[in-house]
Amino acid sequence: MPSLRTVRSVHLVTLIGLTVSGTAAAQNTVAPAKAAIPPLSATAVSRPPVIDGSLDDEAWAGPPLPTGEWKSYNPLYGDTIPQQTTVWAAYDKDALYFAFRCDDPDPSGIKTSITRRDNIWSDDWVGLSLDALGTGQTSYHLMVNPSGIQLDMVNTISGNEDTSPDWVWESAGRVTDRGYVVEIKLPLQTIRFKGGPRVQMGVLFWRRVSRIGVSVAWPALEAGKWVFETHAPLIFKDLAAVPTRELIPSVTYSRNQERATPSRWDLDSTGDIGMSAKWGLTSTVTLDATVNPDFSQVESDAFQVEVNQRYPVFFSEKRPFFMEGAGLFNLAGNAQGDASMLYAVHTRKIIDPIFGAKLTGTAGRVTFGSLTAIDQAPGRTEDDTDPLRGKEQLFQIARAEIGLKRGSYAGAIATFTEIAGRQNAVAGADVNYKINDAQRATAFVLGSSTTDDIESDDPNRSGVGLQANYFYEKNRASIGAQLEHYDRGFVMDTAFLNRVGITSGWLYGDLNFYPNKNRYPWIRRVSFFNFLQGGRDRINEGNEYIDIAGARLSFTRQGFFRIDQGIGYEAWQGERFEQGRTRLFGQVQLFRWLRSYGNVNWGPATYYDEIDPFQGRSTQGTLGVTFQPNGRFTQDLEGTRIVFDRESTGERVYTVHILNTRTTYQFSKELAVRGIVQYDSQETRVLTDFLGSYEPRPGTVVYAGYGSLYQKRSYQESDWIEGQGDYLTTRRGLFFKASYLYRF
Repeated sequence: MPSLRTVRSVHLVTLIGLTVSGTAAAQNTVAPAKAAIPPLSATAVSRPPVIDGSLDDEAWAGPPLPTGEWKSYNPLYGDTIPQQTTVWAAYDKDALYFAFRCDDPDPSGIKTSITRRDNIWSDDWVGLSLDALGTGQTSYHLMVNPSGIQLDMVNTISGNEDTSPDWVWESAGRVTDRGYVVEIKLPLQTIRFKGGPRVQMGVLFWRRVSRIGVSVAWPALEAGKWVFETHAPLIFKDLAAVPTRELIPSVTYSRNQERATPSRWDLDSTGDIGMSAKWGLTSTVTLDATVNPDFSQVESDAFQVEVNQRYPVFFSEKRPFFMEGAGLFNLAGNAQGDASMLYAVHTRKIIDPIFGAKLTGTAGRVTFGSLTAIDQAPGRTEDDTDPLRGKEQLFQIARAEIGLKRGSYAGAIATFTEIAGRQNAVAGADVNYKINDAQRATAFVLGSSTTDDIESDDPNRSGVGLQANYFYEKNRASIGAQLEHYDRGFVMDTAFLNRVGITSGWLYGDLNFYPNKNRYPWIRRVSFFNFLQGGRDRINEGNEYIDIAGARLSFTRQGFFRIDQGIGYEAWQGERFEQGRTRLFGQVQLFRWLRSYGNVNWGPATYYDEIDPFQGRSTQGTLGVTFQPNGRFTQDLEGTRIVFDRESTGERVYTVHILNTRTTYQFSKELAVRGIVQYDSQETRVLTDFLGSYEPRPGTVVYAGYGSLYQKRSYQESDWIEGQGDYLTTRRGLFFKASYLYRF
């Protein structure tokens, strides 16, 4: 019987051989040159259409855009579907307008819902990608489901697709006897572009058919290409830009209680007024500022497994001021594969700001941005002896990118933070370059300098961090590679950075097969892949290695299944520990009213104790379901269980159960109520969070909520003892917020 090392080597050589063979075969076939897409012309209208989901307006009386045949791009490229889509485009001095007639041979199979914004991924939807500046660097992605619910994203080369921005635009949808209809109004104040007698933007239209799990687009998206290399020219005549002018006053009130003793509550009531402003200095340069903002998180973070984690647990940004334009501050290659740095600027490091300002814009081929914030930082711990606790921290970030060609850029970044005399400065450059239709390379290099009198063991530190990536992608095969290095002394206060003092690299390859859809109509794609990583951890004084091989299958009804097996080891506290787990993951939209997903993994694991680490074995599983019995009610349930045993004795070290639930009822697009109940056995806590919301448009909102935290505690000798006794309400509070968006 061959050894495991031999099996791994044979597998990797076989995979690379098959990849090279598939690539060579593809290169031997000479594709005909593609003709340039003729410019599309939008229709100027004197009477704007009524956005009501009906195509009886004068704006749609003329011929539609000559889009031709739409081709699939997910889960496979180049296929066609029986659902046909027709598009119209119009404009006036105030807005751009788009209309879609989405025919369907089986309208009864259309999936739609009245839900909160950006929550329509499992529905049918249609929409567009709009490069308003025509530079091939930034694009507005707007999608609408058949009920008129919106999903919007900003897409940048460095930041990829980011759903955090919520722009001001209008949409309406309606299911008909031949499919559904969608209308969109996009105010000129919402987008950045250069006006003139002839304005050229880039546009791509796309549509998702939920029940067959296929997305199509026109112009056709091809493997290795994204929207920036695919947009069709869309022409507007005599279109004047309208700079953004916005004011958002806000008022908040909260009343919070914390249990001091079994019979006494401490009360804290606060009210505040804030103001945010957006001022278009030109049609392409905007200043955002906020004074005394309320940055309370209306949306609670879902509970996650936090016990025995080697790296910090990541929580995404949810505060509107920081979310908009966040993609600009990403570096090329951020969050690619198994990278140590997820984001160069992770704004949740700014905990409780009292002031913030952003300047973002475009000048020719240059896109730039800056962010300044003053944070009432609570220090590095909640201990009152922390010398940084309660000190104000200054954040300053500057970023610029210059377009090299469509889909490529070179950039620079500089960050500076200061708190109580501690200073951290970082500067660097990055590049994202599209070599050809199939190949892309990214890289960044950063240098840091830190002065920290509080850290007496090393008050002055400096270091270098760098990362380089290469990607090759075609229909049949893809290859990726990464190299990263961080010195021991590298520090970047603004970043979400897992570790330093490492040098590592990985190689990834996959092969894709597309079964005959007439013979196997339920399966769309089968992929086999291998991921190989190795490196040196200088802080933990050891090498690391992991080899993961597996397969992925894509099905109809948005079905997906993945299985993989890993083998390897890692270094921790000068010792070597086995790693490599068996993992299974799957999801499927079983019915229009039921979506289910789950994963399970098991195998060797490390107990990350700095004094006495040891080898263990763990099993972790998650199961989640989403019920939508009608278009307005949604119930989300997700449960996680993890067990960890000491390998040498079989002794149970810990068992964790986590339950996250969300119940939502959407009375209309604007009005909703939702309740969250979360349970975490590792912290013996239960959180309840109830909210009523009215959001007629982004910036104009009314929230009213009540939350409470239950913890397992007992009161002994004037002290609370955690994890003992009964579950008691330890915190509770009311929350109210109202704001109004005024445009002028």
